[in-house]
Amino acid sequence: MGKPLLYEILEKPATSCIIGICTAIWFYIQKKNVSYSHVGLSYEAAVEGHYWRIITSAFSHISILHLVFNMSALWSLGVIEQLGHIGLGVQFYLQYTLVMVVLSGVLVLGAYHVLIQRFKLDYFRRVTAVGYSCVVFGWMTILSVKQPSSKLDLFGFLSLPISFAPFESLVFTSIIVPQASFLGHLSGIIVGYAVAWGLIQGMNNYWAVSMLGWIILVFILSLKRSGAFDFNFLEIESVTDPTLPSVRFLASGNGRTLQMNTLPVVGADLV
Repeated sequence: MGKPLLYEILEKPATSCIIGICTAIWFYIQKKNVSYSHVGLSYEAAVEGHYWRIITSAFSHISILHLVFNMSALWSLGVIEQLGHIGLGVQFYLQYTLVMVVLSGVLVLGAYHVLIQRFKLDYFRRVTAVGYSCVVFGWMTILSVKQPSSKLDLFGFLSLPISFAPFESLVFTSIIVPQASFLGHLSGIIVGYAVAWGLIQGMNNYWAVSMLGWIILVFILSLKRSGAFDFNFLEIESVTDPTLPSVRFLASGNGRTLQMNTLPVVGADLV
């Protein structure tokens, strides 16, 4: 008999939070009937400055099957949070989740750019990617390198050797979800190997918090610039009060003359 669910949630706090966030966003998308084109990542949208989509696309899922597959795999990969003794653990998990969300999205856009500009495949201008698969495949890859004896459980009954899981899952998802982004999953695998082999390293709490701050800043600025959300409350208004007298200096010969202009005050009682 397995462990109680509450106990497992406490053992995988970061994983549980991410699953909760992705599930809540999926419910919101379904309730508000939001199209994947409004939150997904595409080359055309990125060229127009919609950099915020790198984040929204990662945490958004459109179909229930897509959500269940990704969250089931992520739950199984939550064992990474308990492997602090081999250099993983909760902090490592949170720090490199940030890295994989951003880098896998950038890598997908880079692949689209090459296919469009080099091979003239304009089809990829409009391909829209959504889902947490990039990060899931990244963690599969890291675990396959760091602990190749592990197993990956999917849907509670399918168990895959973790050493082959990234590529097995790549084929499996392509079969059961024909719309799955092959490039997105492959990007996650590439970033995962880069982290596992030490090509990307040096993350600590300071750099993670700094990176998170920059992500939030770029997210808000690109969201505002793209006009996808009204940020009028962030506008800085002039502090000049037109009802107050203005003072200026006028040149007069070798000296200066002080002149004061008072604008009429409309509808105001002077006490």
